[in-house]
Amino acid sequence: MFEPTSRYAAIEKTSLVLPDGRTVAYIRRRFLPPGAAMPLLVEVTVAQGDRLDVITANTLGDPEQFWRVCDANDAMHPAELTAIPGNRLRVAVPQI
Repeated sequence: MFEPTSRYAAIEKTSLVLPDGRTVAYIRRRFLPPGAAMPLLVEVTVAQGDRLDVITANTLGDPEQFWRVCDANDAMHPAELTAIPGNRLRVAVPQI
């Protein structure tokens, strides 16, 4: 259903049978891990014009893994992480 690198890949898949007999497949809710508890790979200082996808490409080798930086910094809104130059971002060791 999801790529192995997706934030949803490890989430349990399940289904619900509706009263009319139709089956609806879905994944369970993803709860955010506490960022401070995640093992630190590196801290990055945000520079003017930095983008989260570029930071993630440079640190984790994949710009689509930006969600890992969001998790490590308890961020619900990714753009807020790079909005202020000088901000320090935690990049956690990727967990499988």
